[in-house]
Amino acid sequence: MSTYIDVASETAPASRAARPNGFGGAMPALVFVAIFFVVPVVALLLRSVMEPALGFGNYAELLGSATYLKIFANTFIVSGLVTVISLLIGFPVAWTLAIMPTRLASLIFAVLLLSMWTNLLARTYAWMVLLQRTGLINKMLLGMGLIDKPLALVNNLTGVTIGMTYIMLPFIILPLYGVIRKIDPAILQAAALCGASRWQCLTRVLLPLAAPGMVAGALMVFVMSLGYYVTPSLLGGTANMMLAELIAQFVQSLVNWGMGGAAALVLLVVTLSLYALQLRLFGVQNTGGR
Repeated sequence: MSTYIDVASETAPASRAARPNGFGGAMPALVFVAIFFVVPVVALLLRSVMEPALGFGNYAELLGSATYLKIFANTFIVSGLVTVISLLIGFPVAWTLAIMPTRLASLIFAVLLLSMWTNLLARTYAWMVLLQRTGLINKMLLGMGLIDKPLALVNNLTGVTIGMTYIMLPFIILPLYGVIRKIDPAILQAAALCGASRWQCLTRVLLPLAAPGMVAGALMVFVMSLGYYVTPSLLGGTANMMLAELIAQFVQSLVNWGMGGAAALVLLVVTLSLYALQLRLFGVQNTGGR
């Protein structure tokens, strides 16, 4: 025993000396973040206030124009709708996956992953075919007698919302499934034995326990939707432009890096502000803190 203690006492200082102190261990990660995130953001900020003239003229023009404000409104309205619809669809799917047999759940998971791995452009073009006036969806609705004439589902925000909801669903189902899977079924059984109805079990037991996955998935979907470009560009058209399309137009077509940088930084600030608000309102509860 004494020999073990002596050896441990001799090796302990060496092991403590080998441990990195301060920010030494995190320095490579900090350098990586600085080079690939901080520096580009600072460069974009400088261009937004220096081109074409020094000052905040780009921000004044961006926030003072009704056209640009409409694009901001389109972006946040569509992102909010996509988040809400994805959550409403994703929660029942995640719950079903959590309670169904493992083999069947694995098969459905394979389908979800396959949809995520499929090229985004191909999926968007597929929705263009499905949603057009002569597409399968309008033909089915006409055949069932639900509509008298084809619906306009392309080149508007409706088509953008449908296409983006399909793309975002896996990103909200996966975190929800991970949280729901960890919930002990005995908790719901105990609530039912104590007289709780199915609605009470859902709203007062299951939903609070699944809140971390819901918040994490909703935040991920909302933030990703704010910066999406391909799907809104193809399904929405120029008349229903969103912010990512506006930034691309500033940079690629107009070669106006000042306005492009201003639009990008406004989006970044709004996104970070919403994220901070989410942490302020829900962060403690979602982390299980007291």
